[in-house]
Amino acid sequence: MSDDIDFLLAQEASELTRDEEISRVLNAFPLDAYSVLDLRPGCTPSVIKKQYRKKSLLIHPDKSKNVQAPEAFDRLKKAEALLQDDKAREVLDQAFTDARKLLIMEKKWTYDDERLKSDEFYEEWRQKTKDVLIENELRKRRLQKLKMEEEGRLKRQMEEAAAERRMKRESEQAWEDTRDTRVGNWRDYRNKVTKQQKKKKTKLNVLG
Repeated sequence: MSDDIDFLLAQEASELTRDEEISRVLNAFPLDAYSVLDLRPGCTPSVIKKQYRKKSLLIHPDKSKNVQAPEAFDRLKKAEALLQDDKAREVLDQAFTDARKLLIMEKKWTYDDERLKSDEFYEEWRQKTKDVLIENELRKRRLQKLKMEEEGRLKRQMEEAAAERRMKRESEQAWEDTRDTRVGNWRDYRNKVTKQQKKKKTKLNVLG
């Protein structure tokens, strides 16, 4: 009986740990992959891989009854993939570097200030990095929007130019198609004028 109670308590504690980790992952700032994996910036790829394995086993949907487990697991997987990508990790690391510089400038500290090693500074640093990442994302979206608008403008110009060329070709073709008719009409007109002139001349001769 005692063993059964201990097993149930251990199982409940395990589920609680899983639920807490799932909640932590879902509440982590999604643009900060380090935060999603609960890592400090600048860690090595091997540390990232080890941490991902540990966290993924903990919250894997097959091991948790939590309905949010699949979403949390997906975020964890995306964060690990980003950090294992050298270029993507370099961009994220640069955001942390920029945020640290901004904080030091705002506080008017030197780069060897002991307070930079404190937990308080680290929390401020994470928040400042969040601000930098948000600004970077907004800038990227603005650039994407401008790019799409420019692509749309160029597409419309090309379509208008193509329509203009098509109308010109159709006009030239229509002109060519009616060439015989125009020539025939002109000949009929000239013949009619010539006949009228001859008739008028004959009439004048008779009167003379």
